[in-house]
Amino acid sequence: MMMLDGMPAYASFEPGKLIDLSLEELSNIKITSVSKRAERLSDAPTSVYVITADDIRRAGALSLPQALRLAPNLQVAQTNASGYSISARGFNGSSANKLLVLIDGRSVYTPLFSGVFWDVQDVMMEDIERIEVISGPGGTLWGVNAVNGVINIITRSAHDTQGKLLSVGSGNSQTSVAARYGAAFGDDGHYRLYAKHAHLNNTNTASGSDVDDAGNMSQVGFRSDWVHKQDQLSVQGNAYQGERGQPKPGSIVLNGVTFNLGDIPLSGVNLIAQWEHGLDSGSSFTVQGYFDQTERDIRSIFSETLDIVDLQFQYSVAPKAGHTLVWGGEYRYGMDKVSNDTAFFAFLPAHVNQKWVSIFAQDEIAFTPNVHLTLGARIEHNDYTGKEFLPNMRLAWKLAPDHLLWGAASHPVRAPSRLDRDVFASIPVPPPSPIHEVRLIGGPQVRSEAADVYELGYRGQPSPQTSFSITAFRAYYDHLRTQETQSLGSLILVSYGNGMKGVSSGIELWGTYQVSSTWRLRGGYTNLHEVFQLNPASHDKTGLATAAARDPHQSWVLRSSHDLPWQTELDVALRHVSALSSPVVPAYLALDIRYGWRPQPNTEISIGGQNLLGTQHAEFSEFATRSKLGPSVFFNVVSLF
Repeated sequence: MMMLDGMPAYASFEPGKLIDLSLEELSNIKITSVSKRAERLSDAPTSVYVITADDIRRAGALSLPQALRLAPNLQVAQTNASGYSISARGFNGSSANKLLVLIDGRSVYTPLFSGVFWDVQDVMMEDIERIEVISGPGGTLWGVNAVNGVINIITRSAHDTQGKLLSVGSGNSQTSVAARYGAAFGDDGHYRLYAKHAHLNNTNTASGSDVDDAGNMSQVGFRSDWVHKQDQLSVQGNAYQGERGQPKPGSIVLNGVTFNLGDIPLSGVNLIAQWEHGLDSGSSFTVQGYFDQTERDIRSIFSETLDIVDLQFQYSVAPKAGHTLVWGGEYRYGMDKVSNDTAFFAFLPAHVNQKWVSIFAQDEIAFTPNVHLTLGARIEHNDYTGKEFLPNMRLAWKLAPDHLLWGAASHPVRAPSRLDRDVFASIPVPPPSPIHEVRLIGGPQVRSEAADVYELGYRGQPSPQTSFSITAFRAYYDHLRTQETQSLGSLILVSYGNGMKGVSSGIELWGTYQVSSTWRLRGGYTNLHEVFQLNPASHDKTGLATAAARDPHQSWVLRSSHDLPWQTELDVALRHVSALSSPVVPAYLALDIRYGWRPQPNTEISIGGQNLLGTQHAEFSEFATRSKLGPSVFFNVVSLF
């Protein structure tokens, strides 16, 4: 059910054996996130995990964050009905800002805080071809903010989604409906149209009260693809509108004045075009452009309208004289308009136009047929810190056809966001406190956070029935963001600075065992150790040096996929995440089960459940307001016409 060497992903359900590809075929899946050109997964010298379309279907994933739980090299923590904190190799939080996320080449991180608003990132789940998850730096090819990882979500071409599809689901956590129609036009063109709607129910706190985080979202979109000789052209667009409940507390009281937050209206539209042209020499170039507009209104505090225009060019040179070269450039322009609706919090200036310009080049040098050295660098300019240099070096040694040993050294950075530079907050303190006001400001002194990352990894197939990947890493971080505090009489002044450094190290591993042609077992494990310390000159009083406490020391997952008689299948996942200590979140163990049946070749009926061990657990956030996640069930019907 996957894209393999250009073969189409499933456009219809197929009867018979549901685990279609052998482990050898899985290792030959072509990926593009590691080197910005197609290469076999087994040849990629980095820690990359591929979530396939069939993985998503068999897990019963209802959203992108749920699908990302399938990647053992990610930490996915649900905070409320639609809120998630997602990170790789640490630094998780509500404003996790060191992970770059792309959907069909469109970067979805926001310059507001360098993170991702996961409540509005959506696609039709049946249209996903694969998700490539890189844990580790990707700055050379993808730019600043790709410090600890890259998530690249790739949807199918319109050619592979022909016909009509209807998906209807209902459960105690959400209901959803989605429809898609695809057809051909002319001799070389195909298109699809889709529409979907989902409603999320409230979650509960530990006391049993509603979190007031229910919401709904509607989305429509299209994609068109033309393929003619050596040219491929793709145009797609999406538009969404909805609202999310504001998790408790639903109001803020300052100096006797109550600010009611209420629901958060959300909307957006984006348009992407990409043209790839192959040359007779075997080289190729790609031109991509997109426009992305997002709107978010956090009532009584601020609202934002962000317009992004992005243009990219890439040239891939065919292998010649032991070299495979990729080079290109990117121009990105952002227009951010904020309406500051209260006197105690603001972004100043309210309206900011920003631009990012970069060029990159990466060369893979073949010393021998089995030893390759990759050297690359990116120079990127932003309006806050000027030029940033992002080099990368990787050495890959093919010990045998099915065994790859690799090592890497990289220097990624995270550039400041508007939250670092432009934020202003003034919080009055009532008597009898001698402090009358606490004031938070950003400032021009905030610089980029930087890291030096070293990795050593192995990927291979010890036997025809077994595949295995392991990576050890160590990262040295400097200039990490702090909140520097000064006492000025009755005023406490807090300003953003770069007064912290840290070291993180760990291992991440996963493997697959093919028990039989109808039964596959998979497992993954991560171990993370972090130490952060303030610089001697720092005056941070917020406890940021305990940032390591926000990340689990270890996590593991076991998954079983079993094809049963009578066109049925059973998938079971058991996952464990160790405790957090700031804020305190106990360790938890969760059991997810899905049972699917195909009464007809083009119809699938499934019932699934999450957190089925009977107990509620939290995954992130403060005790008083965080969601407790209990058992949930979901019934889904998907039919192709």
